[in-house]
Amino acid sequence: MNRPNIWSEQKEILFEDNHLLILNKPAGVLVQGDNTGDEPLSVKAAEYLRFKYKKPGAAFVGVAHRLDRPVSGVVALAKTSKALSRLNEMFRDNKVHKTYWALVGKRPEQDSGHLTHWLVKDPIRNVTKAYPKLHPQGLKADLDYQVLGAAGNRFLIQVNPITGRPHQIRVQLATGLGTPIVGDVKYGFLAPLPDVSIALHARQLEFEHPVTREAMCFRAPVPEMPHWEAAQTFYSLQ
Repeated sequence: MNRPNIWSEQKEILFEDNHLLILNKPAGVLVQGDNTGDEPLSVKAAEYLRFKYKKPGAAFVGVAHRLDRPVSGVVALAKTSKALSRLNEMFRDNKVHKTYWALVGKRPEQDSGHLTHWLVKDPIRNVTKAYPKLHPQGLKADLDYQVLGAAGNRFLIQVNPITGRPHQIRVQLATGLGTPIVGDVKYGFLAPLPDVSIALHARQLEFEHPVTREAMCFRAPVPEMPHWEAAQTFYSLQ
């Protein structure tokens, strides 16, 4: 049986045990299928597991959280229904500590702070609007941020979202700080990146293992792209 072309050299696999498969998602890949019909990460993962363990049928892969298509970084998938159920609960109860890195083209007025907005998503246009005060249709969104460094006209911001809302980091940085993420034309950056990704990377996930209860921390290297390589002049990104 020929090995399916899922991941080159398996470098996207950060961790695997009997219950978890932790991946570094490339930008441009869906986590779960949508109406485009493009093959999502969950299907690629199921094929990888089916091949690796020589399963006669489909392998179980559960999706507990998602990253936007143009975003790269850590994704935690479940290999068992028990792990999926507990991961879902941890994400719902904000018991997963998430760290993102974002490159922006403008330095925020404050180098660190907390942002709170009420987000309303337009599902037809697939865009989210952030309101600074309570909105009757809005979902409350909170995050902490810190500027890590600067190089030329790019600034690296570390973001720790407290909630998990659609497009939360993208719209809160653009609206709350006036600093759209590099390449994110949907939320105000002037030009797209050549690969149509955005410079937002899910750097780290920390949570208690859903079965063994061990403290786990997974960190994903940034993509091998010019905008991230340039950022390494001011911060160690690996």
